[in-house]
Amino acid sequence: MAELINLRQRRKAKARAEAEAKAAENRHLHGRTLAEKRAAKDEAARLERHVETHKRED
Repeated sequence: MAELINLRQRRKAKARAEAEAKAAENRHLHGRTLAEKRAAKDEAARLERHVETHKRED
């Protein structure tokens, strides 16, 4: 005889697994410390200044 499964429990387990996968992706994308965010912002500003100072004026 085939094994009985509860579809509600399967559906909830699948939703939990998908939510956990999305949470892991978000932690990877947005999980930076304040110091890392500031350092990246400062580096971007420094590079922007560098590019702006080396533009040709036509």
